[in-house]
Amino acid sequence: MEPFVALMRRYCVDYTARHDLTVCDDIMVPGYTLHMGGHHVAGRDEAYKPAAAAQFRQFPGLCLTVNEIICSGDRLALRFSEHGASSRHGGAQASWRGIGLYQWDGRRLTGNFVEQDYFSRRRQLADGTPEPVEPPAIAPWDTLAAAPDQEAENVARDWLAAGNITGVTVDDGRTAHRIVAAERTEIDDLFSAGSKVAFHAVQHGPLAGDDPAFPPEAVAAAGGGQVLLHFAGVVSIAGGRVIGGRVIRDRHGLARRLAAPAGAPGAGGRA
Repeated sequence: MEPFVALMRRYCVDYTARHDLTVCDDIMVPGYTLHMGGHHVAGRDEAYKPAAAAQFRQFPGLCLTVNEIICSGDRLALRFSEHGASSRHGGAQASWRGIGLYQWDGRRLTGNFVEQDYFSRRRQLADGTPEPVEPPAIAPWDTLAAAPDQEAENVARDWLAAGNITGVTVDDGRTAHRIVAAERTEIDDLFSAGSKVAFHAVQHGPLAGDDPAFPPEAVAAAGGGQVLLHFAGVVSIAGGRVIGGRVIRDRHGLARRLAAPAGAPGAGGRA
């Protein structure tokens, strides 16, 4: 088994599936930092573990299904689904997708850029209609490392710079409406494993007004100014173009910032 894949099996099975926070000491460095939606959860013991414990309390039967792994040897991306029943919502059930880009030091995890579709989770818990769990990867722990491909990375960078996420499944697959009329895309992290490229990025620009979840009144509330939309993805490259993949956008974080009172930190969708 690839060493990084073996470590991720411990992360998914021994830690997450069993809700065993003691495993974190073995698989994460003390300075482990999680980056999600513009937030930085820095420190394994003082920040990360308490956040994970809160998640396990809300979803006492939380499960994780591995949908895809790509690995270059030095880097690994995990596409996953989490699912369970919320103790804060009368046992309402939900499943939601996520993509994480992991870093390690050759023995333990050092950091992760990740996005999870909490927007879809919130909708499911509110209306009582859970999404089906996506099919698992057939043999995730048998994933072999593939060498990085600079050409594939260049194609992905150009695709991201164009600002219009097309040709892939977005979020929960219900809609592919553009949210931000991206004027600039900042890449936080990007790597390839063969013809597959994983990335975490943020779009800067005004709201487009195309998505029913972010209607014209939300555009007006943003004051026509710049907003930020964080997202993560894994895409396949062939023939010099993106031919498929998955992108998870931080719609939940954007919606919360738009709803923040004027003058509050992050109000209007800004960082």
